[in-house]
Amino acid sequence: MASSSRTDAAAADPDPTPTRPTDIPAPIAVPRPKDHLHHLLDRRDTPRGTASPVMDGTAAAPAAKVEAKLVAGDAGYVLEDVPHVSDYLPNLPTYPNPLQDNPAYSVVKQYFVDPDDTVCQKIVVHKGGSRGNHFRRAGPRQRVYFESDDVHACIVTCGGLCPGLNTVIREIVCGLSDMYGVSKILGIQGGYRGFYARNTINLTPKSVNDIHKRGGTILGSSRGGHDTMKIVDSIQYRGINQVYVIGGDGSQRGAGVIFEEVRRRGLKVAVAGIPKTIDNDIPVIDKSFGFDSAVEEAQRAINAAHVEAGSAENGIGLVKLMGRYSGFIAHYATLASRDVDCCLIPESPFYLEGEGGLFKYIEKRLKENGHMVIVVAEGAGQKLIAENMKEMGQDASGNALLLDVGLWLSQKINEHFKKNKTTINLKYIDPTYMIRAIPSNASDNVYCTLLAHSVVHGAMAGYTGFTVGQVNGRHCYIPFYRITEKQNKVSITDRMWARLLSSTNQPSFLSKQDVEDAKVEDERAAKLLDGSPSNPKALR
Repeated sequence: MASSSRTDAAAADPDPTPTRPTDIPAPIAVPRPKDHLHHLLDRRDTPRGTASPVMDGTAAAPAAKVEAKLVAGDAGYVLEDVPHVSDYLPNLPTYPNPLQDNPAYSVVKQYFVDPDDTVCQKIVVHKGGSRGNHFRRAGPRQRVYFESDDVHACIVTCGGLCPGLNTVIREIVCGLSDMYGVSKILGIQGGYRGFYARNTINLTPKSVNDIHKRGGTILGSSRGGHDTMKIVDSIQYRGINQVYVIGGDGSQRGAGVIFEEVRRRGLKVAVAGIPKTIDNDIPVIDKSFGFDSAVEEAQRAINAAHVEAGSAENGIGLVKLMGRYSGFIAHYATLASRDVDCCLIPESPFYLEGEGGLFKYIEKRLKENGHMVIVVAEGAGQKLIAENMKEMGQDASGNALLLDVGLWLSQKINEHFKKNKTTINLKYIDPTYMIRAIPSNASDNVYCTLLAHSVVHGAMAGYTGFTVGQVNGRHCYIPFYRITEKQNKVSITDRMWARLLSSTNQPSFLSKQDVEDAKVEDERAAKLLDGSPSNPKALR
């Protein structure tokens, strides 16, 4: 067990006889999850897409099989651990953690995370029930597997923009430099293809000093471009030994494939991820960075819609927010605003015509208040749009109108009231790209700092093939496959959604069958959460 004293790690030379440290517990012999949890895996949600190493038609090496790394304990305790470089390079030396000599940390009561510390995935348990899975707690270790002078790190940002990207970049650079004395840090420009198709830039604390005040990413970003062999060739050629990937589920899946190729080649390279999605649809973790900023900015659009609606006869303010498959931004922005009369999200079906439909509700609210505000997530009502595509018509060039739920819904509302000979004033606001491009707020800046420092501590300690995230308020290291296997979605059968319905006074639009189906889905997810390690096939 690691001591909190600085003097315990005072030795400056590598271990003369390298051994596996105590904070890397050896995996015990347990069946693979697919063998002893087949009854759960058979009912598991379909993964978020084919976990293929081939992206955008580019070539990639075959991915090795992903094995869950499990450590079992008493009372149903199961640690779902992350890989470590010593798993495939067993005779590596270790070094004292430079933090012990860092004056900024001299006031810290306990320098290093206890090697036995874990974070439980499920915080609420029933008497006699399973205690569920645990993840390895994030934080600095007493011994590290990389000497500071030998570290050559790189950072890459992939996918769409999100508030906080620059903050994460800044804090990885400053964490490596200020805490561990690392001086060689590269920024990969333009996403994954930047490893072999674009220039790199040197990153220093001075060069990233004020980038957290800007939106976007100073490294640039792109989707796709994942040629695994070329990426790992570039990593090997440049002598990079720490890779930090900031991106969504596709980017994290790509990072998992890169890790597998690195392991296959026997390279001492730590591959670590920081999950990014403005929609907050990554499972396991409490929330993704940038989400708080997005909700705060979304309220500005809602406030504008409310002012417009309240200033006109039968005014309707319609705001479209991000959320292709998960309606968290619309959900939380609605709860925070209290000016919204109706919130429509992908998880909750709705219909237009008839009793209990959206049109009847709009008529009721206009009669009562003289105005109303509607918030719709971009993925809501897609089945309705598809059914009505022929009615939507074509543009001036003869092209079919796009499946934009905001435009479609505004058109349908206008048509309905025109047919009923009722005058309305509808204003449609789409702030999508304004929200994506803002810098992160104070809450997200703090969160990004903690994520960045946690991922640096993990890589320096030799952990690899992991992503970092907050689970039940504690930061921990999570295997890649756990966050890429499915999506986090709003549960329309829990109290948070009930609070929204109570706030807006909108009908649920759900039939009895919809509610039953939702309950079955929630029960299935709960059973998986109760202790089943995730699908080891997720990265194949």
